[in-house]
Amino acid sequence: MNGAEVLLMLFFGAVSLVIGGFAGIRYGMQQAKLQHEEQMRREKENAEARLLDLQQQQRDVLRESKDETAKIRAALEAEARERRQEMKRQEQRNQQKEETLDRKTDALEKRERTLVTRTQELDTLKAQLDDLRVQRVAALEHAAGMSQQDARQELIAAVEETARRDAARRAREIEARARDEAEARAREIITLAIQRCASDQVSDITISVVPLPNDEMKGRIIGREGRNIRALEGATGVDLIIDDTPEAVIISGFDPVRREIARIALTKLILDGRIHPARIEEVVAKAQQEVESIIREEGERACAEANVTNLPPELVKLIGRLHFRTSYGQNVLNHSIEVSVLAATIAAELGADVNVCKVAGLLHDLGKAIDQEVEGPHMLISGEIARRFNRSPRIIHAIVAHHATESEPQSLEAAIVQAADAISAARPGARRETIDLYIRRLEALESIANSFTGVEKSFAIQAGREVRIIVRPEEVDEDSASQLARDVARKIEETMDYPGQIKVMVVRETRSVDYAK
Repeated sequence: MNGAEVLLMLFFGAVSLVIGGFAGIRYGMQQAKLQHEEQMRREKENAEARLLDLQQQQRDVLRESKDETAKIRAALEAEARERRQEMKRQEQRNQQKEETLDRKTDALEKRERTLVTRTQELDTLKAQLDDLRVQRVAALEHAAGMSQQDARQELIAAVEETARRDAARRAREIEARARDEAEARAREIITLAIQRCASDQVSDITISVVPLPNDEMKGRIIGREGRNIRALEGATGVDLIIDDTPEAVIISGFDPVRREIARIALTKLILDGRIHPARIEEVVAKAQQEVESIIREEGERACAEANVTNLPPELVKLIGRLHFRTSYGQNVLNHSIEVSVLAATIAAELGADVNVCKVAGLLHDLGKAIDQEVEGPHMLISGEIARRFNRSPRIIHAIVAHHATESEPQSLEAAIVQAADAISAARPGARRETIDLYIRRLEALESIANSFTGVEKSFAIQAGREVRIIVRPEEVDEDSASQLARDVARKIEETMDYPGQIKVMVVRETRSVDYAK
């Protein structure tokens, strides 16, 4: 092979390489273009898919907005309808009120016209009466032959003479009538107060009886060498009497609260069956809590029934202690409620301070709740308790003066509380006294009556509520008999203590005998 052929082959090889490279480059560019187009197609498809999703979301949002708008529009339309209906009802009510006001205005105008007409008629009648009076005076002066002034002086002189004769008689009649009217009015007020206050009375004494299931229980209560009964008496402060009374134990003590605690504790021990000193102390503690609860409830009940509010809790508990206290067989708490209601009713009738009366009536016997612990009359103890709890001076005075032995009533409210206390204590069935007390009262009444000069005999009757005195007519005249009745009544008031009032009747018998021949 010569050099020309070699050169030609090299030329053709170079050309082939160039053509092949160009073809490879073009093929690569075509492949890149195809890949680019494929990528663009995929991105376009993704963009179209996202566009479709956005369009779908937009349609969903639009649909939800339309639904919400429809709901809001419906609610607004319903509210608007309700307001229109309410406005319509209000317009109807206003129209009815206007019609009512128009009717009342017409009635008032008609009444005003009637009053004007009657006023004019009365003025006319008054003028006519004045004319008639002038004419009558002129006619009387002409008939009597004297002037009106002369007739007046003569008439006054005659009236003065008659008045001097009738003065004493008229005064006695007025006094008697005033006394009768006052007594009738007092009875009316007291009757009204009693009718409005109807409370039951509960009687009690200074002992409590606890029934036993059998007599063998007495030995268990006493215990070995008496340790159980000593523990119970020491824990409660009362005396247990175990005698021959079948199936019963008697609890004795002057403190009603302790007696009630002992009764409850002993009843629980008997039901439980376990009786020993430790158990006794535990049961007594529980009984004390139970009694404290009863005291609080009874105090609140009393305040509610008496309509007394805003009392301190300690004072309410003291009031509740009166539930276990009796006086002459009358429950003191019920008596206090009754006095409060009676005093409030009487105060309302007489125009006195109702609040002072009802509070003082409820607290007037409060000293009896602690009179076993404090020395002194229960009136002063009650007043001191009220003073410690910052009650008003008027209430304190009404409490202290409700028996008039420590202080005389200085106000209308104090007198009302005193009267209400007497009414509650003296009415039939309220108190129960022993036969010995009745006998001593009768003897004292007859002794006081017989101590006066001119008394022949005296008889105390109606359980000491009345004393009849027979006097010797030659020693006691009519005027002295009235004075004797007042003197006896005053001495009874000064020397005796009694509920209610005692009637003193003086009997003077005069007999005149003559014979027709």
